[in-house]
Amino acid sequence: MQETLIQFWQNHSDTIISLCYNLVLAVVIFTASSFIARTVRKAILNTNSKLKKLDATLLPIFSTVASYAVYIIGGVFILDIFGVNTASLIALVGAAGLAIGLALKDTLSNIAAGIMLLILRPFKAGDFIEFGSTQGTVKEINLFTCVFETVDGLYIASPNSVLWGGSIKNFTRNGKRRMDIVVGISYSDSIDVGLSVLQKVIASESRLLPDPAPQTMVVSMMDSSVNLQLRAWAKNEDYWPAYWDLNKRVKESIEEAGLTIPFPQRTLHVVTEQSMPVLKEKP
Repeated sequence: MQETLIQFWQNHSDTIISLCYNLVLAVVIFTASSFIARTVRKAILNTNSKLKKLDATLLPIFSTVASYAVYIIGGVFILDIFGVNTASLIALVGAAGLAIGLALKDTLSNIAAGIMLLILRPFKAGDFIEFGSTQGTVKEINLFTCVFETVDGLYIASPNSVLWGGSIKNFTRNGKRRMDIVVGISYSDSIDVGLSVLQKVIASESRLLPDPAPQTMVVSMMDSSVNLQLRAWAKNEDYWPAYWDLNKRVKESIEEAGLTIPFPQRTLHVVTEQSMPVLKEKP
């Protein structure tokens, strides 16, 4: 047995040494590729905190693509070490890619949708959007999903194709929002007094934007009330605090002016039948 091993070593020593050398070199390349990929990924993710110029939405995509590129380059080096024909490998990868693409068309559609979202930019990280029945703040866009946080702190991961295939309402994009506050007054109250009260409320609120100018109007006449509307614009960061405060202030100001905010009511007219004289027949 020992003589057989010695003879095998003598006959194939060069091949074994070369194979071991290639294996060690392949392990070194793979380890270096993993280290470089992690380093590149962390460096890209930390870029925005230093430069403050890049869109945070793009960073997860760039970091993922860069890390994959490092692994691919390392894989090409390893294959070249073992003498693999890269030309035939490319043809094989192309055929395999077609088959995989057909099998994973839904997954690939998410990637394509993610790329289109990054190109057209309907939203970015930090925007508050609505799609379908979901509302939330955009945290990041990945290759396959978009991550959101709802107003009540829930984590939502939605496939990119769902967002790309539907309507997206972006509440943050324009930097300002319009608020519509409706209050009803009685039909016996003066409309001019009600509108004057709303104008005074507008003048007392500094968070409302002067352009577009705030408006007051009669929007509808309902069954039991005449509805007045205060329409004004505010910056995104001031919208909800101003909206809540104005609702409270409008209600209190209407009552202080002696106007009535009526409850829904309905008037019923009851008609009774009058007794008719009974005619008696003559004998």
